[in-house]
Amino acid sequence: MSTLAHADPGSVPGLRKAGGVAPEVVFYQLNAKMLERTEDIPEDARQVVYYSLAIGHHIGVFDCFKPAFRCTTAVFDRVLETLKGDEEAHRKLSGLLRFGEITVDITHARPLMAAIETVLPTAPPDVAAWLDRLRSALDAIRREPAIYLMGRRLT
Repeated sequence: MSTLAHADPGSVPGLRKAGGVAPEVVFYQLNAKMLERTEDIPEDARQVVYYSLAIGHHIGVFDCFKPAFRCTTAVFDRVLETLKGDEEAHRKLSGLLRFGEITVDITHARPLMAAIETVLPTAPPDVAAWLDRLRSALDAIRREPAIYLMGRRLT
């Protein structure tokens, strides 16, 4: 590909960060949500709370993320190449390169997990390691749908 996201950072002026760090892809996992209120929320209102948290930016909820896994854009390119046979998984993850950022939530867990299971046995070691980390994060999302991932391209 010929986009800046795939360029050699040394060959494009201004693409290399201070200190010589190459562009990378980082996936952050939601690990907390903070409400701008002090009242406790009753247990029987849990689904309402989840809905409110999902639309939280409009009602004063802040998402708190922690880095879950990362790779260079070169490894991410190989991940995408490995997933080319699964159109839905490839389209979802390649959105990160088009838009600079993607979210992965419960609606993406099943198709991404299926694609990973298909390609993991024959994936190169670095791609397999990255896909395994994604699979673990997707498993956490399946167990708790309020969790989601935010993938970002850092240049």
